[in-house]
Amino acid sequence: MGANDFITLFFLVAAVLIFLQLRSVLGRRTGHEKPPVDPFSARDAARAPAADDGKVVTLPRRDQADDETRWSEVDALSKPGTPLNDGLRELIKADPTFRPKEFLNGARMAYEMIVMAFADGDRKALKNLLSKEVFDGFEAAIADRESRGEVVKSSFVGIDKADITQVVVKGHEEQVTVRIVSQLISATYDKAGTLVDGDAETVAEVIDIWTFARDIRSRDPNWKLVATESEQ
Repeated sequence: MGANDFITLFFLVAAVLIFLQLRSVLGRRTGHEKPPVDPFSARDAARAPAADDGKVVTLPRRDQADDETRWSEVDALSKPGTPLNDGLRELIKADPTFRPKEFLNGARMAYEMIVMAFADGDRKALKNLLSKEVFDGFEAAIADRESRGEVVKSSFVGIDKADITQVVVKGHEEQVTVRIVSQLISATYDKAGTLVDGDAETVAEVIDIWTFARDIRSRDPNWKLVATESEQ
């Protein structure tokens, strides 16, 4: 055995001895060790050690900031003490994932998609966004329009305003009604291409009252349109 082989063997034996010594001192993992303390977990905060001076250290909970944001959003959208404010608070208690601002953003996008899908006669797009009852009504209107050979040409200009007007929690279903003020250009032409309704050049203001619903128990986060009403 050469000198180099002897030195290599010496260090290998030394490494094994050091490893065995450390294992005897530090112990081995058995799978029953306590998990590390998460100071932002309500459960772990309760068993976190107190400060050396004897005072209790109150650690922040991870969901406190979210709760405060939700309530501030509710108060910004509706006056405290009103039925709408109370309804929003009740909804959030039943469905902690509900965020008023996020919902309104989604309602705006859904409104534009539904309006344009109806104008284009896109039944597939509508079916994913509407309840069965509302879809049946929309589908009947599209079929009637098609039977007359009429074509709708629409341009969505934008939404001026969208406000939550009512909130209802019925059992496991949450319903939110939104008043939407939009700008739309819409014109309907017959088989001959003659304008029969609307105006291809004028921007019209449209005010709709739409109600969206969702099953609180469902893993599907999407809402569906369950009722429509025109304010004009």
